[in-house]
Amino acid sequence: MQVNANGQESGVSEPSQQKKSLRARLRQQLMAVAVDDLAHRSTLAAIRLAESEEFARASAIMIFLPLRCEIDARPLALRAWQQQKTVTVPLVSYQQKHMLPVVIRSLDEPMRADQYGVRVPATHEPLPIDMVDLVVVPGLGFDRLGHRIGRGGGFYDRFLAQSSFQGMTCGYALDEQLVDHVPIHAHDVPLNMLVTDRQTLRFERPPTTQPDE
Repeated sequence: MQVNANGQESGVSEPSQQKKSLRARLRQQLMAVAVDDLAHRSTLAAIRLAESEEFARASAIMIFLPLRCEIDARPLALRAWQQQKTVTVPLVSYQQKHMLPVVIRSLDEPMRADQYGVRVPATHEPLPIDMVDLVVVPGLGFDRLGHRIGRGGGFYDRFLAQSSFQGMTCGYALDEQLVDHVPIHAHDVPLNMLVTDRQTLRFERPPTTQPDE
């Protein structure tokens, strides 16, 4: 239980309240982006990320299939396949609150929508998490310290916090999704870098590794 500024108990923490307000503002902002503009700027962001050293070094990447009014990461898959990289997308288990990377080999392969409208391959070929070198992370907003605000499920934070994941993390967004400050909780996992349609930001944070035994 949290205590507010008036000394009263509250069931919602201050960061949670701030996140709720920020999510609402960012959703409204994204819905105002024209479809053609979104597609064009998605391509610009994909080119920028595909030309990065982090992308070049990765043998296997995880992208996301876009929701409505969300930047499109699919152009990255085309770039990755041209370079003989393995491409995966997240398969979400909402009951277990868990994500698993599954391989896709074509944007034309059969897909199905899950209960929240997220598209996933009709057949699942899991890739071990420790083989994923670069995770392209969606979000509603990002700041200049590598913090992100997602849609509230916590799936990416749990996925990236796993000890078996040792790769790089890259936020992927339109430039206006970069905000001054993202309120955070202790369990939020910061990113290594952020790519938008206009800029690339890198944060002084090494890839996730485990201490020597």
